[in-house]
Amino acid sequence: MAHQGSFETDGKVLEALPNTLFRVELEDGSIVVCHLSGKMRMHFIKILPGDRVKLEMTPYDPGKGRITFRYR
Repeated sequence: MAHQGSFETDGKVLEALPNTLFRVELEDGSIVVCHLSGKMRMHFIKILPGDRVKLEMTPYDPGKGRITFRYR
């Protein structure tokens, strides 16, 4: 469930960066830098390049996002 004022979209992880940051390509072809949500860190969910993920983004900064779900 997205926070108020944000929207969800899907993407594919291109690259893993330091400090749990990831470069993700969205469905429309744009590339954003995302970090893991707290629940994903708490439950030790691993993200690898090539994984499909669900992102949460705000309309204020289209270059950043938060990964909230990893598809199987």
